[in-house]
Amino acid sequence: MVRRRFSFGLVSRLSSPIYGRSPCSGGIWTPCLGQKRSFMTAKDLVESEEPEKKVTNRINMFSAINQALHTVLDSDPKSYVFGEDVGFGGVFRCTTALRDKFGRHRVFNTPLCEQAIVGFGIGLASMGNRAIAEIQFADYIFPALDQIVNEAAKYRYRSGNLFNCGGLTVRAPYGAVGHGGHYHSQSPEAFFCHVPGIKVVIPRSPSQAKGLLLASIRDPNPVVFFEPKWLYRLAVEEVPVDDYTLPLSSAEVMRKGSDITLVGWGAQLAIMEEACDEVSKLGISCELIDLRTLIPWDKELVEDSVNKTGRLLVSHEAPVTGGFGAEIAASITNSCFLRVQSLTQPQISTPAFS
Repeated sequence: MVRRRFSFGLVSRLSSPIYGRSPCSGGIWTPCLGQKRSFMTAKDLVESEEPEKKVTNRINMFSAINQALHTVLDSDPKSYVFGEDVGFGGVFRCTTALRDKFGRHRVFNTPLCEQAIVGFGIGLASMGNRAIAEIQFADYIFPALDQIVNEAAKYRYRSGNLFNCGGLTVRAPYGAVGHGGHYHSQSPEAFFCHVPGIKVVIPRSPSQAKGLLLASIRDPNPVVFFEPKWLYRLAVEEVPVDDYTLPLSSAEVMRKGSDITLVGWGAQLAIMEEACDEVSKLGISCELIDLRTLIPWDKELVEDSVNKTGRLLVSHEAPVTGGFGAEIAASITNSCFLRVQSLTQPQISTPAFS
């Protein structure tokens, strides 16, 4: 196995510019026809700061996710974890010991039916509960596409904000590990980024996974939370023991640079960080950004960076066509066109004639 070096920062911004400014995770996403998607302030949510000078343990990503689930179940008696095989810990052990501590009525196995898992979660969340549904592999989330896209995402809008299932979080491990085959290696995040009314979150490290998962579960919108299975055991770092959240819809500058902006998310950040180290030997200064939330994404931060560097490279693990990177490239090209063009115009030479 190739050993990879991880270096994770905690620099962040607390805004979601293209969808309206909002506190950390306290904005209710209310898409309107013919308008930009916007947020309304949720006064009942309390934003917590990013962790600083706290007691930490050095753990891997699946342990950090397990800690987050322990925290939620312990602090909120109306929270529930359910999915295929979660009772014994799940195939990746993210739910280990939860049923023993919190009981079978709050942590329980479901039939092998993704439609039913998400549909049950919608009903549970619409009654004021925190429903944390696990899809065993993201490759099998597609049977639940109708429930997520046509029910969970639209429930608030279709009822005129009388009802919602904002307490729903759908967890799913995604991405390739080198031996999963075509049914256990997909990266389907772009499908859900097309849908107004849900949020899509992908962490890159253990501390990010814990803070972002806690924020997702407490967010007043349904969230699809993809976990890079390649990093479950490989990524290890110091993670705060206490309860904390990280801001959704707020990208993070992992390293500052002046020559080119690199944007990515999830497991791809480790590869991009290595690339930054390699090109630095050639004197190229890279600004590396972790998007963290894909929808609504932090367009303002990326724009600021590209306006500074004049160049943009988006790298992600996904099918060749229709990836979310194309949305970022198109949006930034539209808003930063003159700045990017001024630095990338080809040199035109006059041909010589005899």
